[in-house]
Amino acid sequence: MSRILVVEDESAIAELISINLRHAGYEVTLAGNAEQAQLEVDRVLPDLVVLDWMLPGQTGLALARQWRGATRTRELPIILLTARAEEVDKVSGLDAGADDYLTKPFSTNELLARIRAVLRRKAPEALDTAVEVGGLVLDPGTRRVSREGVEVKLGPTEFRLLHFFMTHPERVHSRSQLLDRVWGDHVFIEERTVDVHVKRLREALEKVSCARMIETVRGAGYRLTQQSSALSA
Repeated sequence: MSRILVVEDESAIAELISINLRHAGYEVTLAGNAEQAQLEVDRVLPDLVVLDWMLPGQTGLALARQWRGATRTRELPIILLTARAEEVDKVSGLDAGADDYLTKPFSTNELLARIRAVLRRKAPEALDTAVEVGGLVLDPGTRRVSREGVEVKLGPTEFRLLHFFMTHPERVHSRSQLLDRVWGDHVFIEERTVDVHVKRLREALEKVSCARMIETVRGAGYRLTQQSSALSA
């Protein structure tokens, strides 16, 4: 379930957005100002932020710039909400780091569509869409993994790990990156824990001859390759 932080000081709008997001299957956290939003982001990094421009105190525009300037939040997906509809305002919002820009009043259906579009581009592992790589199929909705009709039984951590690998194929991920993206950056465990779960994942995938899809890149981390015949370390 994707975590979305809604930063909006108008309670009626915040509640409307929250109800529709929860109905669509998202986990929602609300913040009424920039300070509360920063506390929530410090606590748990969300999958996406819906951010109002005109907040009391620090503006949403300034907060977006602040997040883009910090290593931890540099890639945080942000959709900016505002009553400002002029082209110069849209340019300012996008230049500040927003991934998308939606003017008020807005349709909740359009907001949901834009959220899905931004997540597809920036955080595909946060979506519940089935993904297929090298004949291996993972369906987040049913929590099932299979190849050619043969189901693979995975624990919850191995499932999340495989989901991340399959939505980011052919890329090398360090242990620290995997800890942040799969376990969450608010969880403090040793990096070697990743090795244990990769080993368990490979053992489970052996049943469908896909264990070698997960490669160890020495000195760098792990990578999922679409060629199931690739040699694993």
